[in-house]
This record gives sequence, C-alpha cells and structure tokens, in this order.
Amino acid sequence: MKHKLKHTSIEVVRDYDRSLPRVEMRGSELNQVWTNLIHNAIQALGDAGTITLSTRREGDCVVVEVGDDGPGIPDDVKSRVFDPFFTTKEVGSGTGLGLDVARRIVTDRHGGSLSVDSRPGRTVFHVWLPIAQKRP
Repeated sequence: MKHKLKHTSIEVVRDYDRSLPRVEMRGSELNQVWTNLIHNAIQALGDAGTITLSTRREGDCVVVEVGDDGPGIPDDVKSRVFDPFFTTKEVGSGTGLGLDVARRIVTDRHGGSLSVDSRPGRTVFHVWLPIAQKRP
C-alpha cells in the first residue's frame, strides 16, 4: 500500500511480536483482509496521521491489529461497519464490501473473529486467528 501513502504524511508504526509461532493460513486471502483494513485506515486519516500495525499472542490465537489516530467511527455507524453494502463514503467512492469480505475471510475461512473499537483519535480493528487451524 506504499503507493497510497506516497503523497501523504501518514506514518506507519509496526509493533510485531517476533516470538509468535508459525501458523498455516490462507495467505492470499488474509492479504485481502490486511489490504482492506489498511486502505480504510488511510482513507480515515486523509493526508496525515499514524497507522499502527501490531501482532501478539492471546491464548490460542494470534491477534493482528490495525489502528489509526483518525476521527473515529461514529457510535451510530459502528454496529453496521461489517454489513455488506454499508458504506459511509460518498457515492462512487466505495462499495461497502471491504469490511464484509474481511469479516467473512477471517470468520468463515479461518475460524477467527474480527471486531472494532473506535473513538475520536483511535480506531483499532482486531483480528483473532486460531493458531491451530481446523482442517475441513
């Protein structure tokens, strides 16, 4: 996503837990999740701000978090952000599918969960992925 950051003053802070175990996942699908979450953070920030990418272990899960210090998601919208076709963007600027697709990849394809905490100045999307994947 460097091309989207090229002409901005957005800083990306990485805080990765290097001791996490290796996990078997569908990498290309999860790349779509990270792309959607980071793209939304960039759009929320506009030209300046900070995006924080972090990983950690929580119990039997790897947790990946994508946060930003933008304006936040209004409370009346927060409960709908993962709904298909829901968007707060202007007509022609978004389909309202990015977070729905991300949620389905995380929950349906990887047995994990996806949530968001948001207030003005701090929005964080939390992705929980089980370390031991169940085989279909």
